[in-house]
Amino acid sequence: MKEIRKSFDTTWDFREANTKILTHCFHSYPAMMIPQVAGRLIEKYGKKAKLLFDPFCGTGTSLVEAIIRNINAIGTDLNPLARLIAKAKTTPIKIQTLDLYLRDFNEYIFCHRFSTNNSRSIVSPVFKNIDYWFATDVQEKLTIIDGYIRNIEEQDVKQFFKVAFSETIREVSWTRNNEFKLYRMSERQIAVFAPDVFGLMENKLARNRNGLISFMNAKTNCSTKIFDFNSVEKIPEEIIKEESVDLVVTSPPYGDSRTTVAYGQFSRLANQWMGYDGASLLDNQLMGGKRTDEVKNFGSNILNEVIQIILDKDNKRVKDVISFYSDYYKSIKNVSKVIRTGGFACYVVGNRRVKGVTVPTDEITMDFFSANGFKHIETIIRNIPNKRMPSKNSPSNIPGQLDKTMSNEYIVVMQKPRSWKFFGRRS
Repeated sequence: MKEIRKSFDTTWDFREANTKILTHCFHSYPAMMIPQVAGRLIEKYGKKAKLLFDPFCGTGTSLVEAIIRNINAIGTDLNPLARLIAKAKTTPIKIQTLDLYLRDFNEYIFCHRFSTNNSRSIVSPVFKNIDYWFATDVQEKLTIIDGYIRNIEEQDVKQFFKVAFSETIREVSWTRNNEFKLYRMSERQIAVFAPDVFGLMENKLARNRNGLISFMNAKTNCSTKIFDFNSVEKIPEEIIKEESVDLVVTSPPYGDSRTTVAYGQFSRLANQWMGYDGASLLDNQLMGGKRTDEVKNFGSNILNEVIQIILDKDNKRVKDVISFYSDYYKSIKNVSKVIRTGGFACYVVGNRRVKGVTVPTDEITMDFFSANGFKHIETIIRNIPNKRMPSKNSPSNIPGQLDKTMSNEYIVVMQKPRSWKFFGRRS
């Protein structure tokens, strides 16, 4: 039985920390890695790093933390909304230019607040169930905001406005905002729901302006690039060459989006309003989204054992697990190739539960990296006081049958040893 260096460390909880510093304040998003975790990992394992890569960059937490520490950063994500937010969070804008647009927008909105004729040449988007999620007057006001944003010529400024617009879209919809998945409010809640669409948009723009100023005061001259390639399939060599990355800091999905954190559903309304194609299909495109019928044997004994236990309980549900970890291994294999000899991979993961069985993603991550020549440095266990995660869920979808969800995160640190190339030749 191998000994695993794993320990609880409450100093990684950051219970009292402000997680909305800099541009991290821009937009809510499911299960975000907090900046303090990313920052501490970068400082501990990236002291001489020149390039950081995040293969699941989400809204760009690790990218922001890298560039304020004078490290170039590359991120990729399949979700158009996540990429939009990440780009806005890492893109400087001349404040004088931004302020001109903000003043103009406030005047534009002032006129529409008191106008009896809000008809516009810009027509509300047409997508399935728009009337199910938005009141008619809300649609009209969102269309007015959308009309202004479409006419912004400065692309960086347009991006900035879109991020505030996206968050506004979700908060003025009939979605239950304390949920990741799309659940509609009750009819009683809808009857008294009267959001100030224009006011919300203005407040978010003002908040984000302050965050942008703080970011620009801390930013170095390093660059950030954000892409949409899927690390499960490949990492394009023209973007990241093999053995070129000093440090990976990432927080991969806990599981497939259909059964764990529904990134696609969370983003769907904003993606649809802003015209991103295939918004309703996004969850199927993310890791583990394409279910396999093959009962696969992995190079991880602990994963094989867990799969067998779940298979005995539910031979359909186990396919979701197999599909996810099959994709997860492919991604780790590709990521391993681009990390330089001596470089580090820091994965912040959660150990999900399936059919009442805990799936130890931290140890599976170790096994997958070990299979690609890496050695385990440490695993830090932290409490998750700051992530929006339900304390219980219904694994069987039977009313009253609840199970605990994750209350801890595992920070798995792996290193590509100096002898890796020789290891690779022998394998």
